[in-house]
Amino acid sequence: MTGSRAATRYAKAILGYAQEHGALETVHGDMLNVIRVVEENEDLRSLIESPVIKANLKMSILKEVFSDFSDSAERLVALLMENNRIEILGLVAQKFVVLYDELKGKEKAVVTTAVPLTGDVEAKILAKVRELTSKEVTLENVVDEAIIGGFILRVGDQQYDASIANKLNNLKRDFLNQAVVSA
Repeated sequence: MTGSRAATRYAKAILGYAQEHGALETVHGDMLNVIRVVEENEDLRSLIESPVIKANLKMSILKEVFSDFSDSAERLVALLMENNRIEILGLVAQKFVVLYDELKGKEKAVVTTAVPLTGDVEAKILAKVRELTSKEVTLENVVDEAIIGGFILRVGDQQYDASIANKLNNLKRDFLNQAVVSA
């Protein structure tokens, strides 16, 4: 993803700044607000990403949209504007939340299934993930019918793919490899 490394650097910087100034929880709330507003508002995303719209207009609109920002978060927006990197604001906010969760010993697990999880299955998966990571875990269920059945579990940078679609793809690859070897 474009700007990912830069977003991580900005997120680390704002995290450190917020810690030093005792504003970690406030900035965390600001970053959650940025993620929500940017994801929900296509016009705002277009404005932020537009190379045609002048920086001073972008800044005044962002100040209006995020009028309840803490001083630390306002400084981040100003710095991104100054460095012509405002288009990565949403990504910086996402990276900040990940770093914040790591700092607080929290982990997010994403389970992709073909149908929504039942409460019982969700509780079992959550218990198993907590056992494996020894962190406070939140579970998000993503429904994707394309996986046909089974599940894909992603925790941090690790992924376990037990989907039917994956097994069928592996079987197809094995058949193709056998056909090439036999020929």
